[in-house]
Amino acid sequence: MIRENSLFKTAPNKNMNYPVFKGAGYVLVHTPDMIENGSTCSIERETNPDSEFLKEIKNHIRSYEEVVNYLPNQVYIGRKTPEELNTFPMPWYNIKDQKGDRHGKFGEIVPQDEFLGIMQISDAFDLVKLSEEFVASVRPKIEENYKELAPFFGQLKGSDISEIDPKDQKLIHEGKVVGYVKRAHDVDPNLNAHVMAENLVVKASGVISALQLLRNAKINPEEIDYVIECSEEACGDINQRGGGNFAKSIAEIAGLTNATGSDLRGFCAAPTHALISGASLVKAGIYKNVMVVAGGATAKLGMNAKDHVKKGIPVLEDVLGGFAVLISENDGVNPVIRTDLVGKHNVGTGSSPQKVISALVTPGLDKAGLKITDIDVFSVEMQNPDITMAAGAGNVPEANYKMIGALAVMRGDIAKADLKSFIEEKGLPGWAPTQGHIPSGVPYVGFLREDLTTGNKNRAMIVGKGSLFLGRMTNLFDGVSFVAERNTGEKSSEEGAVSKEEIRKIIAESIKKLAQNIADAEE
Repeated sequence: MIRENSLFKTAPNKNMNYPVFKGAGYVLVHTPDMIENGSTCSIERETNPDSEFLKEIKNHIRSYEEVVNYLPNQVYIGRKTPEELNTFPMPWYNIKDQKGDRHGKFGEIVPQDEFLGIMQISDAFDLVKLSEEFVASVRPKIEENYKELAPFFGQLKGSDISEIDPKDQKLIHEGKVVGYVKRAHDVDPNLNAHVMAENLVVKASGVISALQLLRNAKINPEEIDYVIECSEEACGDINQRGGGNFAKSIAEIAGLTNATGSDLRGFCAAPTHALISGASLVKAGIYKNVMVVAGGATAKLGMNAKDHVKKGIPVLEDVLGGFAVLISENDGVNPVIRTDLVGKHNVGTGSSPQKVISALVTPGLDKAGLKITDIDVFSVEMQNPDITMAAGAGNVPEANYKMIGALAVMRGDIAKADLKSFIEEKGLPGWAPTQGHIPSGVPYVGFLREDLTTGNKNRAMIVGKGSLFLGRMTNLFDGVSFVAERNTGEKSSEEGAVSKEEIRKIIAESIKKLAQNIADAEE
């Protein structure tokens, strides 16, 4: 039963050629042996190498099976819904009787050994070295699970790894060194082994995300015109530190032979910026199919591990996150992206939470004459509260929904007594790993496509927020948002195009005027 709301009560926009969400893919990569390369462990090893934390953390690492069975991870790949997750009591890491699956309708949870192999496949400069024994064990798995990578299987090869330079980055699996990443330059700090390993992780997880999207959307890779990559890492050299381009490097391995692309950066807000940019390119008619993709960040692995170890719980930040979304021309079926209904945090907005939320939520609604209650669901910062609450950071999605609800009260859209029910009706539980950019609005897009087509929702808002002050260039926050709607099936002719009937009328009027002019001249 489709819920009736203002979507079908307001006057339709004259131009119905909005772009649509045509597909989504989501990937989690279990990387327990990369946790020690995350920012928290790296800093601890540098400042306090004999700390009890570094000795104890190994006792808090989850197995691949435990990661697959973990409920929020099953939601991320689409095997369970956010609504189902809400029926389980927290903390979710204590729930042991739920069995998961590697594959979901949106994507998969990739084991570490296969991912290391895909890192080598994604390596264009022979920087990843893996032992012959490891390659022999992982090759059959990769050839079975990633047939699309067949043109690059030749790059998966074993080497003698008995001598590893201290400046190289070790690759570890099940506690054993199985390879390493070489530095790409002797003195360039932007091409050292650690940075190259981080960047290859982004690329490889982005490749898998792109493949998942192609599978789910059932689109020919050659039909993708443009790729926007929006992770938090940057690739370049000493002369252009963040020159890029992850997008085109991912497109190459994923077989997007007719695509070009570029990288977009904005800390955690980048994915929503990228979705708006991609939608704008399609809306303008520049490209027909735009892929927005992002790989995971090793720096965020184990970011809150100290608090998790201190509380005696598993280190929950043990997965890399990746996603890919396909934005295409209006097909009359998939949810439309209202490129005219956007919110943004302006330079002059201010940094108080209330001002930030107001700037992101209300401008697009006001433009359409809508109330906050006309949005059926808000997707904000969807961090998994299991992770953040154990670290003392609270329930991030819930905090955002409380602010949106308070804003609705201030605007008179709801009564104060209805605040709790508003949060329950319009909100979602957090289920995304704390991978920075990954939780920022986009984890819901897969569910959005279902909720706004076969489901009972008509309108959703995606909100991305970012902390620009982390770069030490400004103290500003950042954020953008947009509205997505159920597709009414109406599509107008191309903007600015003239119909055949209109052409006939123009010709008839022209002939009439010409005849009149001739008659006047003869008189």
